[in-house]
Amino acid sequence: MVSQAWYTVLVGLVAAERLAELVVAKRNLAWSLARGGRETGFGHYPFMVVLHTGLLAGCLLEVWVADRGFMAVLGWPMLALVVASQVLRWWCIRTLGPQWNTRIVVVPGLPRVTGGPYRLFAHPNYVAVVAEGVALPLVHSAWLTAVGFTVVNAGLLTVRIRAENEALRSAYA
Repeated sequence: MVSQAWYTVLVGLVAAERLAELVVAKRNLAWSLARGGRETGFGHYPFMVVLHTGLLAGCLLEVWVADRGFMAVLGWPMLALVVASQVLRWWCIRTLGPQWNTRIVVVPGLPRVTGGPYRLFAHPNYVAVVAEGVALPLVHSAWLTAVGFTVVNAGLLTVRIRAENEALRSAYA
């Protein structure tokens, strides 16, 4: 019961981090639109919001309802991976600056960002999302949530990355 309570705090902290992202994204969207930015690929966005909210809810439901225990050999490395995914996510946000968004928005005339984590991966933010989607549930052995989110998220990321790549191709062709 004590580890479940601490896990609930962890999921709450991740939820607070997500809300902070939305504040940044809203500010950055206004910045981008004021400079002629165009949003594309918006059809999948509501589904993405539901899926990511479902991840957080699923973590808590599975741990509390199915009475999943904390296994130190799995939980501590997964916690480290959750922290690493947050560091990577905020590195992406900082590198992209006002161009970062939870939506796909490209501002014409700005150079493509190729520094920071973008010199290592084409889509480092999605590396963080995938890592967190596996690790956060497994911190407290919520393996059904980890598997379910990962499978559904793979389909969503296929659509999302295709839309983002098309927007970038159009902007930088």
